[in-house]
Amino acid sequence: MQKHPATAQWRQLVQRLLKAEMSRRGVKYQDLSDRLSSMGIDQSADNLRNKVNKGILGADLLLQIMFVLNVRRIEREDMLEIFADMGVKIDD
Repeated sequence: MQKHPATAQWRQLVQRLLKAEMSRRGVKYQDLSDRLSSMGIDQSADNLRNKVNKGILGADLLLQIMFVLNVRRIEREDMLEIFADMGVKIDD
């Protein structure tokens, strides 16, 4: 059993978490860009799409996205479930 996920797997987790939160709220990348822009954060829809699809973004942008999406929390169990869906089994 894998004790720690690889960097690429963490990036895929970020991608899946953000896409799931956007989907739950019916938010498209242009909507996300507009919401961020209203806070003075300039990110084009294409730029956001690229960053989310790669799962590579700074902690500040991740928190800003979570804020504008009104994400209240990310549960550890949700993360473990996504890892399991990805075929990553973590030895707790």
